[in-house]
Amino acid sequence: MSKKLLVHPQTTPLRGIITVPGDKSISHRAVMLAALAEGTSTIRRWLPAGDTLATLNAIQAMGIRVEIDKHTETAWDLQIEGRGLHGLQPPAGLLDLRNAGTGIRLLTGILCGQRFPVTLDGSTQLRQRPMRRIAEPLRLMGAHIDTTNGRAPLHITPASLQAITYEMPVASAQIKSAILLAGLYAVGETAIHQPGPARDHTERMLAAMGVHLETEGDWVRLKGVTSGAQRLQPLDLTVPSDTSSAAFPLVAAAMVPHSQITIENMGLNETRTGILTWLQAMGAHVALANERVTGGEPAADLTVHFEELHSTAVNGDAVVRGIDELPIWALAASQAAGSSTVRDAAELRVKEVDRIGVLAAELRKMGIQLTEYPDGFTVHGPVRPAGAAVDSHDDHRLGMTLAVAGLVATGDTTVHDAACVADSFPGFVETMQALGANMAWAD
Repeated sequence: MSKKLLVHPQTTPLRGIITVPGDKSISHRAVMLAALAEGTSTIRRWLPAGDTLATLNAIQAMGIRVEIDKHTETAWDLQIEGRGLHGLQPPAGLLDLRNAGTGIRLLTGILCGQRFPVTLDGSTQLRQRPMRRIAEPLRLMGAHIDTTNGRAPLHITPASLQAITYEMPVASAQIKSAILLAGLYAVGETAIHQPGPARDHTERMLAAMGVHLETEGDWVRLKGVTSGAQRLQPLDLTVPSDTSSAAFPLVAAAMVPHSQITIENMGLNETRTGILTWLQAMGAHVALANERVTGGEPAADLTVHFEELHSTAVNGDAVVRGIDELPIWALAASQAAGSSTVRDAAELRVKEVDRIGVLAAELRKMGIQLTEYPDGFTVHGPVRPAGAAVDSHDDHRLGMTLAVAGLVATGDTTVHDAACVADSFPGFVETMQALGANMAWAD
């Protein structure tokens, strides 16, 4: 039987100071790049979530030694003994990336440059996600990748890679990163044009490890390091709190009357802060303190408190700055006065699930109506949701969105198939309880 989450209407403000788990995108990349470094990397506050553990297990299966200090259940400290660009060893079997879309796509870029064949696979859910978008540019570099009707399993055999100039059809950090990582093994200069802003964690981390790359306007250029001119130096990184995970308590505090919460060490990479911009545009009060930089990534302590919200619109380049936060933003929009619309977000249709269609269907059970478009939706507010039995469809972000919706509902809410929240936010329920949230796991 699937794990259920019970949520009762919130009758008291949410208050407190919390630290949410480390950034998932950065945690994925830190493990992969530390494995390719020459020497031992130290990674603090690494996120031990379902998706990132799949990446860690894959790296360990290829002979990388990792010492783990389980500092807390949601923050591990890692010592990773890097073996250099060509130090990975053939795994004993296929690499199972479970539900990790970032893991499988970025590892594909790295494994295209290795000297052994390998197969990447995952869950039934992961097998539904499109992989042709990375396979095609990597094949242009000379990579040998066989997909299964454009999806996983992916079969990779050794090949000599050549640098390419590639114009991405959509702004995507995963496509960009896969090409850049393959570019480490390619002869010549890899140049990528992105049609809009996309997450730049890979570029920041490579630069912090001594790799010379250039970013000019919408172009990113990197010369292959196979000549020995560049080597990856070990990482020394404290992973900032995940902006995507922080969005859930932030939106909860913005909706529950008289709430005020602070999230410590929150990542503020400008390619990820769309949700903060959108909440401020809706009238939410957001304040920063103790701003700093760690491992090339900006961070600060962030405080938000309840305000009456009004409608806004999200489209164009702004979408990619918060694509994963659009489900929880939709909930905030349902509590705002007026009609809020998001467009240019067709990418939501090919996430863990069709996040537009499934979100609309589940919120409809609670009395919230979304008007769907191929690339977005409109939410009309304010509408007080009704408590209901809803289902995450094994999508962690939808599961947490529905749980937060239950806090502002008129009756009790049961979120079925809720264990998936640990894919990105282990300890989500306990963190919300620390703020006074009226939710708990079912017996």
